[in-house]
Amino acid sequence: MGHLGKSVAQLSALLQTGALDPRKLAEETLDAIRTHPDQSIFTVLTPERALAEADQSAKRLAEGRSLGILDGIPIAWKDLFDMEGLTTTAGSTVLAKNSPATRDAAIVTTLKRAGMIAVGRTNMSEFAFSGIGINPHYGTPKNPASTDVPRIPGGSSSGAGVSVAAGLVPVAMGTDTGGSIRIPAAFNGIVGYKGSRGRYAMDGVFPLATSLDALGPLCRTVQDAVWIDAAMRGRTSSEVVRGTLEGQSLVVPETVVFDGIEDGVAIAFEATLERLSRAGARIRRQAFPIFAQLFEMIAERGALVTAEAYALHRERLHGEDAAGMDQRVVSRSLTGQKITAPDYIHILQVRQRMITEMARSITPGEILLSPTLPHVAPTIESLLTDDAAFFAANGKTLRNTQIGNFLDWCGVSIPCGTGDAGMPVGCLLSGLPDTDEHLLSVALAAEETVRG
Repeated sequence: MGHLGKSVAQLSALLQTGALDPRKLAEETLDAIRTHPDQSIFTVLTPERALAEADQSAKRLAEGRSLGILDGIPIAWKDLFDMEGLTTTAGSTVLAKNSPATRDAAIVTTLKRAGMIAVGRTNMSEFAFSGIGINPHYGTPKNPASTDVPRIPGGSSSGAGVSVAAGLVPVAMGTDTGGSIRIPAAFNGIVGYKGSRGRYAMDGVFPLATSLDALGPLCRTVQDAVWIDAAMRGRTSSEVVRGTLEGQSLVVPETVVFDGIEDGVAIAFEATLERLSRAGARIRRQAFPIFAQLFEMIAERGALVTAEAYALHRERLHGEDAAGMDQRVVSRSLTGQKITAPDYIHILQVRQRMITEMARSITPGEILLSPTLPHVAPTIESLLTDDAAFFAANGKTLRNTQIGNFLDWCGVSIPCGTGDAGMPVGCLLSGLPDTDEHLLSVALAAEETVRG
């Protein structure tokens, strides 16, 4: 594998010291992607751009004027970030007829300025509207952690999760509206960090639901996520302080998140709690009635994501384009037409009340801890032909993580062992809105213990 499968930190050390040339790394990365047995991970490669950026990086490093620790590091972009000269398809074929982007998305430009090398675009659930990751147009990336049968990658940032887990790139950028970073991170056994909504520039990012959409990296370690986060905000270094587990209060929600949990996931999570407790963390369990109220409201009024996705795609859903879309995305999006304006306003009002109530129900500085998902990655075959099974699996897969989107939390999923079929289990650390520095601080301190 050469230099593939290494973290940002490992590659940075080699690049900064001249032991590895950025162009050689870019070529090695592109070759690995081209020759990988799973050709559904990426939708398009950008070799000319990658090699040009790598040559610029090599020149800087040779002249002793590095842009920082990310100079020369390859990155993959989910197929809803604008990249100059490419049409943004958002995992669909109906957008393929659109004109190419005339400029990069703001966040793509920001990381280019930090010296990162854009190698291509990763596959995703069409229009980012599924936590499963199945795509009928570009294929479904297979979960590389599976040792028996092909299993789902998780979505919607499916190719992003698989590209990192398969060792093709050290970091891939995702978006998260209901769990689309944290879900593939957990299913594939890597780290996924969803920043607070509004933390990063959203210009040039194809939306799903603007009240919920957030960005963040999928990568190999929390430390890598901390460095990427700083660069995404144009900083040359991070202000995150490495925390300590000693005396840190971790709150385990007792409501909803354990419903229907697989035994293997529960065992791995409880073992993680024991390790954290032995390491000095203070763990307490608490009921959160608003979690149950949230799902009652969704059943009665509809989901915020569905209302906004329907508004975004309304003409497409009722026009000729609908026939060329993933019919599961169409049917799920169409449920949004039943959500009335009073319903939508009610949902937004309840959301604000719940966010305020949540801030009162835990002590400042406490971090929420839960299983990222209640199950390991199911098989692709079981969900391909059975719509009922697909929608049931999608709802359950999105359940735990969407609570954090609705309540505007930031979150980090860290691998914490394995469950059924030896598949990865994720432990989700969540913080209240705009407490990202503290969350990352605790995640840095907890990672080694969480991984066991």
